[in-house]
Formats: sequence, C-alpha cells, structure tokens
Amino acid sequence: EVQFVESGGGLVQAGGSLRLSCAASGFTLDAYAIGWFRHARGKAREAVSWLLSRDNNTYYSDSVKGRFTISSDNAKRTVYLQMNSLKPEDTAVYYCYINTGTTIIWGQGTQVTVSS
Repeated sequence: EVQFVESGGGLVQAGGSLRLSCAASGFTLDAYAIGWFRHARGKAREAVSWLLSRDNNTYYSDSVKGRFTISSDNAKRTVYLQMNSLKPEDTAVYYCYINTGTTIIWGQGTQVTVSS
C-alpha cells in the first residue's frame, strides 16, 4: 500500500524558509515521479514541483522557480521540498504525491502559512 507522511509545515514570516519532508512507503522511490502540489483556500490545486530521481529530471512551477528545491534521499525513502524566500501567496496545504500513469496518490498534507 502506498503511503506518505508529510511533515515540516508551519507558520513563518515572509522571506523565511521551511523544509517539507515526505516519507514514502509502498513503492520504489525512483519508479515514479514524486512531487508536491498545494491547495490554497479558494484557489485551484497547483503542481509545485516533482522529481524523477532515476534520471534526475525535475519540474518547478513558475511561481516557485528559483525559490524552491526538490530533492530525495532514496535510502531514507524521503523526498524534501526546501522552500526559501517564502511569500504570503505560498500559504496552502502542501501534499506529497505520485502519478503512476493511471492514478494519482497523495498524502494527508501539511499546512504552510506565510505571514506578511
């Protein structure tokens, strides 16, 4: 069974940093692209970043490019999202997810709140 445990969210002032962690189980970490999407109240879900570790391919949305960095530690089966220069508009629930090609599976999410 695929499972994710996200952590690292919290309250931070604008300009600050947070690092989100996603401990994954139930699949081989480099089998699929694994990433993060976020959902802010009143807004559509946004794919923020993903990583395909077997070929080191990454994606970042324009809204986070240059500020966020995704990485993985396959030995720890954990994916990280380093978020720097946070803005109030980054406030959202962040979810770790994989896309198997036939289905999308995500975790319970972690709240990130950026105060101005």
